[in-house]
Amino acid sequence: MDDTQLLRYSRHILLNELGVEGQEKIRAARVLLVGSGGLGSPAALYLAAAGIGHMTLCDGDVVDLTNLQRQVALRLNQVGQNKALATRETLRALNPEVEVQVIPERLSGNALTDQVAAVDVVLDCSDNFATRHAVNRAAVQHAKPLVSGAAIRFDAQVAVFDSRAVNSPCYACLYPETAVDEELRCAVMGVFSPLVGIVGAMQAAEALKLVAGMGRSLAGRLLILDALSMEWQQLKLPRDPHCKVCAHPRA
Repeated sequence: MDDTQLLRYSRHILLNELGVEGQEKIRAARVLLVGSGGLGSPAALYLAAAGIGHMTLCDGDVVDLTNLQRQVALRLNQVGQNKALATRETLRALNPEVEVQVIPERLSGNALTDQVAAVDVVLDCSDNFATRHAVNRAAVQHAKPLVSGAAIRFDAQVAVFDSRAVNSPCYACLYPETAVDEELRCAVMGVFSPLVGIVGAMQAAEALKLVAGMGRSLAGRLLILDALSMEWQQLKLPRDPHCKVCAHPRA
C-alpha cells in the first residue's frame, strides 16, 4: 500500500486483529453480491469503504422511487436505471480503487456457478427463495462461504454457510428446497428502512472477517432480530445429514 492507502485504511490497520496484513487480504479479495437492493446497498457501501479489491454486483431490476426509502446506494436521479449499474456509480464516488464488475441481470444456471467459482465469498442479498437456493447450490458446489441475509417488516436474520468446513450446514439444511414457503416481498409486506441497513452491514462485516481470516464467523449459527423490540436471538444450526444439497461426502 502507498502512503495514501495507509492513511485511508489507518483505522483498520490500528486494529491488532487486522493490521496491514489483514487489510492487504481485503484489498486482494473478490466478492460476489447477488442483489443490489435493500441488503446489497449497505453491504456494497461498507465493502467498498473497507477497500475490498474486486466486487461483482448482480441485479436485473431497475431503480424505482419506492426503493429509495431503504436502498441507500441508489439516488433519485437514477430512477429507471439498472440497480447494479446505479450502485456502481455510487461506489466509484466512494472509493474509486475498488474494481466493480456489473452483471445487469438475474444470474442462473452455469452463469451463476461460474461467478461463484471466481470469488472468495458470496453475499446473498436477494429477496426470493428460488435465487437463494440457486446461490446456495453453487456455493456448496464450489466450496465458497456464503453470507446470507433476509429482512421483511421488522424481522431479519443473518447467517454464514461455509461448506469448506465438514460439519457446517448449508442454506438448504435450514430451508429445504422441497419445503413450501410463502414468498414475503417488501413490495406487498413492507420493510422498516434501517432494518436492511443493519443486516446488510452485518453481511459486509462477516464477509470482511472471512477474507481477512479474523474472528469467529457466524457459520453454524443463525441470528434473528426483532427490530420492534430490538431483541436478538441466536440459534445453533446443525448440518442435516440427509440434506439434498450438501449431504455428499466432504473432505
